[in-house]
Amino acid sequence: MLMPKKTKYRKTQRGRMKGLATRGAQLHFGDYGIKSLENAWINSRQIEAARVAMTRKMKRSGRVWINIFPHKSVTKKPAETRMGKGKGAPEYWVAVVRRGRIMFEISGVEENLAYNAAKLAASKLPIKTRFVNREKDGGKAL
Repeated sequence: MLMPKKTKYRKTQRGRMKGLATRGAQLHFGDYGIKSLENAWINSRQIEAARVAMTRKMKRSGRVWINIFPHKSVTKKPAETRMGKGKGAPEYWVAVVRRGRIMFEISGVEENLAYNAAKLAASKLPIKTRFVNREKDGGKAL
């Protein structure tokens, strides 16, 4: 699973997820990509599941880039614990994804295979996404 190697402050606050992505909204590395259409927290397990689904569909040909990383820790208190006594221990890690963010990029395969791999990966994610192409940047909904 993805998580930071070192963290100075392990317990982060929840924050807000308003607005559009200002960074990472264009394709940089690949020819095709998966673009987010909603604001959400993407779990490290969901990122890994999407990556595995894509690489298996492409039969390990081509190249895949993951443009999101889970930096934020989500804490949880044990069941049947009384209120107070501080914040809970970190349970899992999430990436904060805003609308318009390119989450995954693909290159080195045909458009049809890239679309099918992206569609499979999008089914592993908890948000609505769109398949984007470097030539025609309009994109198809997945």
